[in-house]
Amino acid sequence: MRVVTSLPYKVKETEDIHIPVADGSRLAARVWRPLDSDDEPVPAILEYIPYRKRDLTSVRDSIAHPYLAGHGFACVRVDIRGSGESDGVLVDEYLEQEQRDAEDVLAWLSEQPWCDGRTGMMGISWGGFAALQVAARRPPSLGAICVASFTDDRFADDMHYMRGCLLSDNLAESGTMFAYSTCPPDPEAAGDRWRQMWLERLDAARPWVAEWLSHQRRDDYWRHASVCEDYSAIDVPVFASCGWADGYSNAVLRLMAGLDVPRKGLIGPWSHKYPHLGVPGPAIGYLQEVVRWFDRWLRAAPDTVDDALDEPVLRTWMQDSVPPSTSYEERPGRWVGEREWPSPNIRHDVHPLTPHRIAPLGTEVADAVLSVESPLSVGQFAGKWCSYNAPPDLPYDQREEDGGSLVFESDVLAEQCEVLGAPVVRLDVSANRPIAMVAARLSDVAEDGRATRVTYGLLNLAHRDSHERPEPLEPGRRYQVEIPLNGVAQAFPAGHSIRLSLSTSYWPLAWPPPEPVRLSVYTAGSSLTLPIRPVAVPDEVTLHPFDDPEGAEPLATTVRSPGNYRWDVTRDMITYESALDVLKDTGTMRYEDTGIEIGKRVHERYSWTAEDFDSPRGETEWIMTFARGDWQVRVETSQVMTCTPTEFRVHARLDAYEGAIRVRSRNWDVTVPRDLV
Repeated sequence: MRVVTSLPYKVKETEDIHIPVADGSRLAARVWRPLDSDDEPVPAILEYIPYRKRDLTSVRDSIAHPYLAGHGFACVRVDIRGSGESDGVLVDEYLEQEQRDAEDVLAWLSEQPWCDGRTGMMGISWGGFAALQVAARRPPSLGAICVASFTDDRFADDMHYMRGCLLSDNLAESGTMFAYSTCPPDPEAAGDRWRQMWLERLDAARPWVAEWLSHQRRDDYWRHASVCEDYSAIDVPVFASCGWADGYSNAVLRLMAGLDVPRKGLIGPWSHKYPHLGVPGPAIGYLQEVVRWFDRWLRAAPDTVDDALDEPVLRTWMQDSVPPSTSYEERPGRWVGEREWPSPNIRHDVHPLTPHRIAPLGTEVADAVLSVESPLSVGQFAGKWCSYNAPPDLPYDQREEDGGSLVFESDVLAEQCEVLGAPVVRLDVSANRPIAMVAARLSDVAEDGRATRVTYGLLNLAHRDSHERPEPLEPGRRYQVEIPLNGVAQAFPAGHSIRLSLSTSYWPLAWPPPEPVRLSVYTAGSSLTLPIRPVAVPDEVTLHPFDDPEGAEPLATTVRSPGNYRWDVTRDMITYESALDVLKDTGTMRYEDTGIEIGKRVHERYSWTAEDFDSPRGETEWIMTFARGDWQVRVETSQVMTCTPTEFRVHARLDAYEGAIRVRSRNWDVTVPRDLV
């Protein structure tokens, strides 16, 4: 990334301010704005997240916000209630209180003498969720948003559940927020109140996974803040981006189809990263695109209006074929654009499924019955639901997974085939158990047999007709079900083939059903639909080349102790215990502007024994340390989740230390009935 030190506006930074909200609480904020904004007010842009502006996101913030401020905006990074130095406690995600606070912050910003009354929001992940959710509430000053790596549907397509299947990222994210919600304020900013604020957080803490497990179907808990419930509530322009390697690869496509406002979609090859920091590459000049977007909709800058009229609604990275790997520095490919979405350029080819074959279009199909009962080991090379690229966490060669799956493969391709959108698997199926799942994977198979997973989808068959009112299967009865796969842009080259693999488990990416399941597929009623973008289709709109990524100079940090990253798959051939161990140890980092030193060590373990469906076990352990001089704080949090055929069990522990003294020790044991999961 190119570091820019000369910007159109000189920037003034206010490191710690406190913004009042309606109930009298104060939220901690950091502000960057043009030096002359006291005399010439500018639009304000809010990023609103719970990840500690003074340290844990300070380097990322220092790249983006001074850069935007140097282009004529007041950028405000606010810690959500209960995080950083903000008042209160943080007890769950996307609560009504959180959104009311955001409205209060926007109102406060619009009234500042350095703000011209217009505001925008931007953010990735939680920040992207927040911007969309607040936009749907229509605060009067809000004029446009830029969101990255988000969802519009909190139940069917988030890290908790995927079309009714319970994801292991549900436990992992709970581990993340169990740790972050118990971090202490920095005494240098919070003053003498820091200890009391911290103890309040420790006393309010809980493992959020218990709440999320209490809602195993789509109910009001998930409908709240899912903007797909009413796209028309959003009445401001939306610039939405994500990456094909990210867990959140579908929402951009849905927003482009569902919104009725000026909108732009961008999907690159990236994992869960801002596009200017995107990995796998190529990263792009995303901050320049953000400046153009806010110039157009918050300032109506003349030189951006004509450009906006000739841009595609959707711009995606058409990925070329690559060998399987758990990480990539770069994904080869090219940018393609669509003037509208859904695009009339996309044709939907329906390929019949015949025994072990993806048949050519128009093939006459005789009914045949194929069955599969997958071992619990299918899924051990699936990677994470949401890739952060640290440690390498993308899916590996699918051949071992395919050994426990029902496989269908196309003829060898005579010419390149390009897919853009969401493939759909339609199955005529029966099962021998009332609760069953299907994992469907689409792979690019090279001439040497290596198989690279391109996309996948999950379906809890109890949710085949409704996420609100799931119903058990009648064993032996045939059902027509539809499994949308994650959206993708992928080129399959001549000489390769396309493989569809079906399995009845996909652990540890998704929690397995209560019992082993034998699934029967009836080929006469089964098919694979591919959204084909003909290779010869020219771009109907001008695709201006993206600038190289650039940003302001990042804050200085010093590595005090090095990190360590591991991703280990093991199997004990005596006990038959298998496990995936993920270690994310960032070491200890000193933030030179504040002098604080922070360490973070995360260990996740997902294990199982042979074909014992009562044996799956998920564990998370976090250790976070904070130090400056004589001040030292350590917070240790852990969760263990197990199951029986009828319930999920969670044990959680929290230990907090000030120096050598343990100031809090808490334990939780929670049992939640399984609800057709």
